Amino acid sequence: MCGICGVAGGDPAGGRELVQRMCSAMVHRGPDDEGTVHLDGVSLGMRRLSIIDLEGGHQPMHNEDSTVWVVQNGEIYNHLELRDLLLAAGHSFNTQSDTEVLVHGYEEWGEELVERLNGMFAFAVFDTRRRAVLLARDRMGIKPLHYAIDGTRLVFASELKALLRDPALRREIDPVALDQYLAYEFVPSPGCIVGGINKLEPAHTLIWSVADGACRLRRYWSPELGVGDRTHRTLEEECDELRAVLRESVRKELISDVPLGVFLSGGIDSSAVAAMMTQLGGDVKSFSVGFADRSFDESGYARQVAMHLGTEHRELTLEPGMLLGLIPQLPSLLDEPLGDASIIPTYLLSEFTRRHVKVALGGDGGDELFAGYPTLQAHRLATYYLKAPRMLRERLVEPVVRRLPASRRNLSFDFRAKRFVGGAAYPTAERHQRWMGSFVAEERAALLSEEMRHRLSANGSQDLDFGQAAYADPLNQVLLMDMRLYLENDILVKLDRASMMASLEGRVPLLNNDFVGYATHLPLNMKLRGLRSKFLLKRALRGLLPETILNRPKKGFGIPVAHWFRGPLKEQMLSVLSPQRIARKGFFDPSGVKQLIDEHLAGRRDNRKQLWTLFAFELWHDGYSDLSRN
Repeated sequence: MCGICGVAGGDPAGGRELVQRMCSAMVHRGPDDEGTVHLDGVSLGMRRLSIIDLEGGHQPMHNEDSTVWVVQNGEIYNHLELRDLLLAAGHSFNTQSDTEVLVHGYEEWGEELVERLNGMFAFAVFDTRRRAVLLARDRMGIKPLHYAIDGTRLVFASELKALLRDPALRREIDPVALDQYLAYEFVPSPGCIVGGINKLEPAHTLIWSVADGACRLRRYWSPELGVGDRTHRTLEEECDELRAVLRESVRKELISDVPLGVFLSGGIDSSAVAAMMTQLGGDVKSFSVGFADRSFDESGYARQVAMHLGTEHRELTLEPGMLLGLIPQLPSLLDEPLGDASIIPTYLLSEFTRRHVKVALGGDGGDELFAGYPTLQAHRLATYYLKAPRMLRERLVEPVVRRLPASRRNLSFDFRAKRFVGGAAYPTAERHQRWMGSFVAEERAALLSEEMRHRLSANGSQDLDFGQAAYADPLNQVLLMDMRLYLENDILVKLDRASMMASLEGRVPLLNNDFVGYATHLPLNMKLRGLRSKFLLKRALRGLLPETILNRPKKGFGIPVAHWFRGPLKEQMLSVLSPQRIARKGFFDPSGVKQLIDEHLAGRRDNRKQLWTLFAFELWHDGYSDLSRN
């Protein structure tokens, strides 16, 4: 696990100096080692967190005649199988590192190397013979990679904050990206909040010619939902297959030359990973956090699973002061604005886990693969709700729901009910955004300042299309949106930034190539049967996990933001979102922000999501402004 960066083209001396600055900005990603190489107009750099081949895995890494150079962030889980193929083809290896497979794999297969890789990765190859740079990112987008094409230069880095060490890239906030952030609580790839910078999308390669600046992007893989023929299998045979693929995926991701453990929330997904780890042998170390606020606390479930599986369990109880104390660090923790407040407990869990191990497996991805989110059930319920007489809905149900008193509890009934009736009548994609995001289209139009609305209009509309319309069943459309939007740009970003800030490698075996391939090919009724979510996964785990865990309702990994904004965080929120400050910065309309605050403080509406989205952006922008002044 590393942080990587590079400059291709432009002034060579400037490129060397910039790579050093970018490496310095990512020490947290790799405190164990640093390496750079400068040759033929290209500079590559890396910071290393040593996991495999601790002594011999120094990067940048090169081939026998130093014509191919590689820097990698991540792990290649099938590197031993690829090594055998490459040895048989005549290549010689100098290390036991998985990164060296990329060097010789590129020699043997060129750009098509990526289609053979099973791992989480973002890497760069410099081919000195072709004078070309290849950038690549893993299928699901587990590892990040930002880049900018600036005239005759290609500049790239694992984190935006490293890329912004280049003064030439500190540009204006992109109005389209800001509008998307308000809608989704993140900026979807390939966009970036800073104009002129992009994220390399998952399952993509980019080839850059140093000689003439020519650039080519290619998608090398796409998920396909529900295309497999499973009619010949019984339910028990399908359960056997799921357990076998899951066990093998976890086994592949246990490769390590340092101690590892598992994040254990007490939910089905992390518990399934922990169960497979115990089956595979050895002492399993598990880690969880608990909350003083009981409506947010799941620590009892984690303890129950740990006791059932016999793991060596450690738990950290998060007091309000610990969570609130991290607020000042949000600008450095947030690489790009992120409206998901759970990045705070995720970081504290990572920091706690890092005291004992260097690698931690988790259960991220299970909800997207197996329809685990309550929104999937809500989409199905919406089809029945819309069959009710319109007069009944508009004159009875919706007015009653709107009058429900606002609660501060996590995922309270009024919060969910108001979201449901507010979005049920819209087409699938828009309904999903209204349920998942912070601000709907009309709210964003009223919230943005006049200048930002003008700039947004000048840039034109940029609707996101992931090909979900190809699926006849709207729920498969939703699953694809969750994979390509929420999982990639929120869940995995949160895990990467929080764990790497703690110098911990986070792994996601449910997103291993093999398990993703198996799960995406399952028919929808194996995931959501009626209103029973994760149907097959739960059935397959019977006997391995307690029934109370398999049958418990899903609960988010959140923090009491609604309470904080009326209590200990009130004064800071009022300061950060004050009308004078909002007007001075010029992104939002001060009266629109003030209305959100007043409604929330008076208890008329629960605006926790909207206010945190704005609060997180303003804190991030403070850090960005400080950087731009340096």
